[in-house]
Amino acid sequence: MNILFRADSSSSIGTGHIMRDLVLAKQYPNDNVIFATQKLDGNINHKVLEAGYSLEILESNNIKEFDTLIKKLNIDMIIIDHYGIDYNFEKKLKVKNPKLKIFVLDDTYEKHYCDILLNNNIYGDEKRYKDLVPNHCELRCGANYILLRDEFLEYKKIPTSKDKFFTIFIAMGGTDIQNLNPKILKVLENFDNIKVNLISTNANQNTEELKTYCKNKQWINLCLNCNNVAKLMGESALAIITPSVTANEVYFMGLPFIAIRVADNQNFMVEFCKENKIPVLEEFDKNMLKKEILKSFKRV
Repeated sequence: MNILFRADSSSSIGTGHIMRDLVLAKQYPNDNVIFATQKLDGNINHKVLEAGYSLEILESNNIKEFDTLIKKLNIDMIIIDHYGIDYNFEKKLKVKNPKLKIFVLDDTYEKHYCDILLNNNIYGDEKRYKDLVPNHCELRCGANYILLRDEFLEYKKIPTSKDKFFTIFIAMGGTDIQNLNPKILKVLENFDNIKVNLISTNANQNTEELKTYCKNKQWINLCLNCNNVAKLMGESALAIITPSVTANEVYFMGLPFIAIRVADNQNFMVEFCKENKIPVLEEFDKNMLKKEILKSFKRV
């Protein structure tokens, strides 16, 4: 079977779509998997090639260009992970390619014209898709469908070290679009006996500023493009993250966390956090963050 993934990454979109699609792609080891992406600023298209998959570069998000590629490659199934592709786009593709299976990843309970829909977030609720997808659509929703990299499946969380340090894991997304990492570190620098595991990527346009801040600070372990995220989470007692894909990972690891919302598409995870009494900030506030960190010290 020829499978075509459609996703993008950039400094503004982030890296999460491509990263989770690379996890999903591993579920099709015997098929011909191809990725179709645009070459946007701050993209991580190289990750697709490093994973051993073919890469097709699109000039736009135009349906005609995408349909031409589908026909050229004799695609049997497309997997769409893109907020810029909607119900009408999907339905037109189906009309043009009646035998094409359409598999959509959705995070925000949007209307879709598809054969399979995956909401792999811990808040995913099948009931909320009533009247949003065709009757024949197969729904895969919730914690049982979380897309986890191999490192998480292989790593068993070790007990927090009972030394004199309190280790905090920080992940503001691969691009940290609001440049919150330095602001969070400035809150933490006022605490004693703190260690920090902070992850980011080279897609972050503020990487140099972050490196400069972290330089010569022994209490900060800055990890760029790291492949041992599960280990760093396992060594930590608390996480400060965005309410995104990372929340699925820390939830799986059993790591307490504080979430800071940075985008509207995170509202459903924010809702889940509130319902489950997980600390969440609607936006960055240094005083509120300090307050929640102090509460976490008492809980751990």
